[in-house]
Amino acid sequence: MAPTLARPAPAWLAASTEPALSPELLPIALVDFARLRTLIEDRCGIQLPDSKRTMVEARLRKRLLQLGLSSFDDYWRLLFDPARQASELVPLTDALTTNKTDFLREPAHFALLERTVLPALYADGIGRRTPLRVWSAAASTGEEPYTLAMVLAQWGRAQRSFDFTILGTDISTRVLAQARAATYDELAIAPLEDSWRRAYLLRARSSTAPAPFRIAPELRARVQFGQLNLMDADYGLPHPFHIIFCRNVLIYFNRETQTEVARKLTKNLAPSGYLFVGHSESLQNSGDTLTALAPSAYRVNRRSPECAI
Repeated sequence: MAPTLARPAPAWLAASTEPALSPELLPIALVDFARLRTLIEDRCGIQLPDSKRTMVEARLRKRLLQLGLSSFDDYWRLLFDPARQASELVPLTDALTTNKTDFLREPAHFALLERTVLPALYADGIGRRTPLRVWSAAASTGEEPYTLAMVLAQWGRAQRSFDFTILGTDISTRVLAQARAATYDELAIAPLEDSWRRAYLLRARSSTAPAPFRIAPELRARVQFGQLNLMDADYGLPHPFHIIFCRNVLIYFNRETQTEVARKLTKNLAPSGYLFVGHSESLQNSGDTLTALAPSAYRVNRRSPECAI
């Protein structure tokens, strides 16, 4: 929706409670942008090339307004204060990250699940003797983990019994709040066929609700969300997973970080578990740990020392 342009306020109105942004806001000094870029890459793995400086400035201006600060210099003093940096990193990351996701995004992965991965795991008793455990490591606003829930529920209908749980994590608390709400508008659910909408979505009574569709409670009960930074040394997860989706995230990391994150993801896979990355991503440096099952889909080698025991 295009933004509505506000008319200039009449002179008799009281002054705005928002702080006036001083002229030195634009542009961010190169030395300050370099400091910010180093911090974000070290803590979040995200690369900020010079071409992103204008975007960063625009998004940080909104953050300054939220904090009541009138200059970037004030913000740098807050951000690089050791006593306050940790608490500011989360809203800073929320401000700088772009969360692009859709229901049924890259559908070949879900077809591979139904055709190959789920039958193989089920034959080993996964989903029958023990619940199938799935991790969506870049859950964003929830479309991916809820798509997984729909695919698994649909596949499980043809089985005598089938049990699964899904964990969705993201570095951004803002998108996780949206994911937990599990509400979506008409455009968001467009990729879902009508039968899936009837089976897995509830519609709000009010036709004017901004997000009139909500994931059905039986699916929401199978999906949990939590914040996790893929740059953390130890993810602290309670158990290994049979399937991990970490799609369209590695492309934002440098090669060294990609390799390290892939190693940590693999460490959280159960023996003979499966790892899915984005179609534009590759795990060429996985060595003997992973075997390519299809483009951007891998199976961990059963005896690999890197997988969870």
